[in-house]
Amino acid sequence: MSKKIIASPVLLAVTLAFTSPSYSAENIELGAVVVTASRIEEPLSATLRDVSVINSEQIERAGQSTLVEILQTQPGIEITNTGGEGKASGIFMRGTSSNHVLVLIDGVRVNSATLGTTTFENIPVALIDKIEIVRGPATSLYGQDAIGGVIQIFTKKGSGAPKFYAGVGYGTYNTKTAEAGVHGIIGDTSFALGVSSKDTDGFSALKTNNPNLDDDDGYRNLSFTGSASHQIVEGHELGFQFLSSEGHTKFDNRFNLFNPPATINFSDNADISQLSYAVTSKNKFLPNWQSTLRLGEGMDESVSFQSFGRSLFRTKQRQYSWQNDITLPVGTLTLAYDRLEERVNSTADFKRTSRNNDGYYAGYLANLGSHTLQINYRSDHNSQFGNNDTGGIAYGYQFNDSWRATASYGSAFKAPSFNDLYFPDSFGFATSNPNLVPEESDNIDASLRYQEGSTTATVTIFENKIRNLIALDSNFVPFNANNVKIQGVTFAASQGWNDWQLQGSVDIQSPRDEATDNLLVRRANRYAKAGLSYTLGDWRFGAETVASSKRYNDSANQQPIAGYTLFNLTTDYQINSDWKVQARLNNVFDKSYALAYDGNPNTSGFVYDTPGSNLFVNLRWAPK
Repeated sequence: MSKKIIASPVLLAVTLAFTSPSYSAENIELGAVVVTASRIEEPLSATLRDVSVINSEQIERAGQSTLVEILQTQPGIEITNTGGEGKASGIFMRGTSSNHVLVLIDGVRVNSATLGTTTFENIPVALIDKIEIVRGPATSLYGQDAIGGVIQIFTKKGSGAPKFYAGVGYGTYNTKTAEAGVHGIIGDTSFALGVSSKDTDGFSALKTNNPNLDDDDGYRNLSFTGSASHQIVEGHELGFQFLSSEGHTKFDNRFNLFNPPATINFSDNADISQLSYAVTSKNKFLPNWQSTLRLGEGMDESVSFQSFGRSLFRTKQRQYSWQNDITLPVGTLTLAYDRLEERVNSTADFKRTSRNNDGYYAGYLANLGSHTLQINYRSDHNSQFGNNDTGGIAYGYQFNDSWRATASYGSAFKAPSFNDLYFPDSFGFATSNPNLVPEESDNIDASLRYQEGSTTATVTIFENKIRNLIALDSNFVPFNANNVKIQGVTFAASQGWNDWQLQGSVDIQSPRDEATDNLLVRRANRYAKAGLSYTLGDWRFGAETVASSKRYNDSANQQPIAGYTLFNLTTDYQINSDWKVQARLNNVFDKSYALAYDGNPNTSGFVYDTPGSNLFVNLRWAPK
C-alpha cells in the first residue's frame, strides 16, 4: 500500500481491536442465503465475493434514516448528500464513483439513463425487506455500470399465514411516517401488499450564515409495493411484483454560476418518481434444469420547477431476461440472455434518445471439497458502443472449519450516460461530448476470513484500475480523463457475548487520479463504523458511530471538506408479542459537518447542510 493511506495511530488501534481473534467480520446471519453474488442461491458464509446483508430487523431499527444513511453503516461505503431528505444523494463503493454502482429492485434496474446514477433519496425504506451488497466489479454478471459493485433491494414478500402490520412515527423537523401492509400464503398463492408515507419539513439545504435567508426544504413521499406468486403445478410458478414511489422535494438553487457573487433561489422544487415492475415465470423443466424468464421495466422521472421554467427528465429501461440454471454432477452452470432497452423523454432536446444492449452470460459455480470456484463470462452488444466482453474468476480454499481464503479478478465497463453524450448546450456553453467512450476497469482482491461460533473476522485487500474515467473539464464539459487507481484494505468484525453484540469496520484506501496523484472528489483515505448493543429482557439498547477523514470537493484538491465523527443512540422495547416501540437519537452531540459543497464556500459557493441532533420515535404493530 502507498504511504498516503497509512492510518493514524488511533485508527490503527481501532483496526487491531476489531481484527483480534475475539471479534468478527460483519454481523453474519447464520444460514442466510444470497443470490446477487452469483445470480443463483448460495449460503452467505460460502460466497466467494465480498458480500454483506442488511436484514429487516436492522432496517426497522434505522427509524427515519434514509437509504444512503443505512448503507453508510456497511463496510466499503461512503455517502454524499446535498441538503437533507429528498435531496440528491449518492454512494461511493470502494472509492469508485456513485454511477459505478448498479442498483436492482427485485432484479430490475432502476437507475436514471440521463444522469447515470440512482435516485437513492426517493427509494422508500419502509417497504424494503432485505438489502444485499456485493462489493467489487459485477459487469460480467449483470452488464454495464457495475464497476464498483451491486446493491440489490428486495421488497417484502408473502410467507406463512396471512399477517397484517402497521407503524407510525414522529420526530425532529416535524417528520411524520406511516406504513401498513399484509403478506402471507393462501393455498398455492403467496402475496404481499404495502404502503408507506413520509413527510418532513427538513431544514435549509444550503447554509447561508444568515438566519433571515434560511428556509425549510421539506420532502414528502407516498409509495406502494406489491407482489403475487402462484404455483401452477409443482415446479412451475408465475409471479408479478411492482414498486411505485412518488416524492416531492424543495431545494435551494445557487444562481450566477459564472458571475459571482452567487444568490440563492428558495422556491425551487421537484417531483421525483420511480417505478419498477416485472412478470416472472419460473419453470423446472427437468430435475436439473431451472428456467427463469423475467419481463420488466424500471422508470425514473424528475420534473423540476425552477426560476427558468419547468424541466422534465424521464427514462425507461425495458428489461428482458432468460436465465437457465443447470445442475451438473459437479457444480452449477448458468446460461442467460439479458436485453436492455433505454429510452429518454425530456423537455431538453437530446440528439439521441434510445439505445439497446444485448448481453450473453455464462457462469459456473462449484464446491469441490475444500475448494470453491466461480467463473463468469459475458459479452454485451451495445447499439451505440459495439461489443464489450467482461469476465471474472474467483477461488476459495477452506483451511479448516474456521479459516478460509479467497481471491478474485474481474473486469467491468460503464457506458456514458445520455447527459454525458447528448445534453443540449446551456448558457452558450457545451455541456456534453458525443465522442466519449465507455469507462473500463480491472479489479483484483483477496480476503482472509475467520469464523468460530459467533466470532468471525475478515480482512480484504483490493486494487481497481479504471481507464477512460469520465470527468468534467474547467468548462464543465465531460471528457475521458486520466486513469484511476484505487487501492485499499477493509477490516470488518463483530462479536457476541450473551446479551452483548459488537460490530464494526475500518476502511483504508487510496482512490487517486494516476496523472495528478489527487484524491477523487468527496472520497476519504480513511473511514470507520462501529456499533454496540445490549439486550435486557424486552429492552434493547444500542450505540453507533460513523467517522471519516478529510475529503476534497474538487478534483484539484483545493477545496477540503473536514473529517467528522457522528454518534447515534437507539433503543426499542417489545411491549408484547404484537407491539414494539423504537426510538433513535442521531448525531447525539449535534456535530456540524459537511458531505458536499456547492462550489467553493470560500468564494461564491455554499455548504450543503446536514442534520443536527434529531430524535425519532416509531410504534410498530406486527402480530406474530
